Amino acid sequence: MAGDLNLSNLQPAQPRKDRKRVGRGLGSGKGRYSGRGIKGQKSRAGSHNVRAGFEGGQMPLAMRTAKLRGNTSKDAMPVGPFRTYTQPVNLRDLEARFEVGEEVTPEALKAKGLIRSIRKDVKLLGVGDLTKKLTITVHGASATAREKVEAAGGSLTLLKEPKVRKPKNMKRRPEGRTKDTTSDSAPAETTETTEQSEES
Repeated sequence: MAGDLNLSNLQPAQPRKDRKRVGRGLGSGKGRYSGRGIKGQKSRAGSHNVRAGFEGGQMPLAMRTAKLRGNTSKDAMPVGPFRTYTQPVNLRDLEARFEVGEEVTPEALKAKGLIRSIRKDVKLLGVGDLTKKLTITVHGASATAREKVEAAGGSLTLLKEPKVRKPKNMKRRPEGRTKDTTSDSAPAETTETTEQSEES
């Protein structure tokens, strides 16, 4: 049979791709400098094994850009020990998975497959509509989510109190600076005292 497999008609499933053979004489097309050119960094051995972000010795972009002061700064989040992460849950998910009057907790969300872990904080977001009355207990919630939950007749309890942001120093901003009126009144007092001294 013509379809019998033997050593005479054995072929690979994919044709073999010939590898580039460099440094085998000028007639090969890849002789002399083996396609690397003359001199320079890329003509040397190991020249292509450089780290990510290497720019040939010039100051790399990661070092040229401005940075906040250290990874221990709260302003440098989400870097450092102050890194935070919350698991988002939308109202449309609660509408689809929970029945009227059910209690929504991180454990219940985990059982329904809406979150992966109960170790991380859960934040309720206001995407979608909620028509069911639910008792929700989560770590955080957006203002829109709270409004929709209360409009549906449900209740929302936060396991963590929202952080109160400190007001920024307005003196550093031009719009926050106020004109000092004490400096205007000071010269007037000095002129009055000088006039009294002259009369006496």
